[in-house]
Amino acid sequence: MAKQTINIGSSANDGTGDPLRTAFDKINDNFDELYGTSLTERVSLDTSPQLGGDLDVVTHSIVSTSNRDIVLAPNGTGAVKASSLKFSGTSISSDDSTLVQINEGLNVSGATTLSTSLALATGATVTGVDNGALGSSATLLATQGAIKTYVDSQVTAQDLDLAGDSGTGAVDLDSQSLTIAGGTGLTSVAGSQTVTLNIDATVATLSGSQTLTNKVITSPTINGATMTGPVTVDTITLDNNIIKSNASNADLELNGNGTGQVRILPNATVVGTLNTADIATTGTHTITGQAEVDSVRIKDNKITTNSSNANLEVSANGSGIIDVQNAMTTVGQTVTGNVAVTGRADIDNIRIDGNVISSTSSNGSITISPNGSGSIVLNAGTISAQDGILGISTAFVNNTIFMARGSKIQANSTNDDVVLESNGTGSVVLDQVSITDNKITTHVSNADLQIDTDGTGVIDILTDTQATVGSAGGASALPGQPTGYIKIKIAGTLRVIPFYDQA
Repeated sequence: MAKQTINIGSSANDGTGDPLRTAFDKINDNFDELYGTSLTERVSLDTSPQLGGDLDVVTHSIVSTSNRDIVLAPNGTGAVKASSLKFSGTSISSDDSTLVQINEGLNVSGATTLSTSLALATGATVTGVDNGALGSSATLLATQGAIKTYVDSQVTAQDLDLAGDSGTGAVDLDSQSLTIAGGTGLTSVAGSQTVTLNIDATVATLSGSQTLTNKVITSPTINGATMTGPVTVDTITLDNNIIKSNASNADLELNGNGTGQVRILPNATVVGTLNTADIATTGTHTITGQAEVDSVRIKDNKITTNSSNANLEVSANGSGIIDVQNAMTTVGQTVTGNVAVTGRADIDNIRIDGNVISSTSSNGSITISPNGSGSIVLNAGTISAQDGILGISTAFVNNTIFMARGSKIQANSTNDDVVLESNGTGSVVLDQVSITDNKITTHVSNADLQIDTDGTGVIDILTDTQATVGSAGGASALPGQPTGYIKIKIAGTLRVIPFYDQA
């Protein structure tokens, strides 16, 4: 759409201008043209000018509306500036005195002239190109002509020096060729740029099968060798499965290097006497026959001393102990000295665990029996039979038998008597009461004999009792008078009870 101009007439209110509605419609159309489309739509669809003429501004782009160039032409000596770049005529320079940088690949189709020097990423700065002799300057590039001239002069002036095991030689590189000739057991073949050296059958190879005769090999390394017949190494001979010393009566020694060991992997048999220093072995050792170690002999399952009448001692080192893992059976052995057993000890049917001796058999008894007239001495201050009965055939007590409160002496069987009997003319003394035969008396001189009951109990004499405590004249007593009396102290009061002869 082309730009629309509002007709305002020749003078104010002369009636020749656009009506107000028409004028604002043109204004809206002009604004719609400015803001109605995007840059892509503007470039690809709308080619009508937006700002007038053939040039339009869309978002951040300046777009031509026809197939014409966009020319930025400053007036006079002015220049076109874009950020820090300055364009003046055909010259591009920096407007802030910094280097002009081209950060992408540069393709120049025409000739390029550098007015000063060329500096690459590394290396010397190039100041020009020279077609003369090489080496005249460190900053000039050489042309192909200069390089060829230099190489030709060098090849013409140089030769190749040769040196052999004997003699030397030289090859003029400009006019001569190098010849590689064969020798004993060796031929050479040249083709194109390759010289091949071939050996014949007289030369031994690593993988070939050759026979060496009368050869001396110094410091060889032999891997997986097969040797037929006796092999002599210094003074050692290897013959079939025998290794022996060549020197008369010389020892045969097998010695590892440094801390290395001599290892015999299969079974080993020693015929004769084996003399060794210290032996450290690992694993199971099977010895058939008799083994003697110093003064100890081991044969079958028996360890004995080798010296006559010598003791056999089993001793651990330092604080170590002798640990017998399996059951041990001894026959008539005598142990002298202290024996310390840590843990439980089971001896036949007796168990000793801590300070307890018990029977391992169900309901089994424990019998402590001295030999002959020997005694059993219990040194404890108190001997207790807990939750059971202490059965003794005859007991001899040197001092005192103590009984706890409420304890009693009782026959073990029902209706059996409990007999407390003195020996000879002695008495059974209970506190201060003496019982001798069938007589009860006080044990303390001139003390009263008291018979008392607890509480309201009475003294009940169930059988006939005859007592003559005092006499009133006996048979000569007058009739009706007491023949005697009994003195009884009741509750602290002396009572005299007379008695009479029965008429």
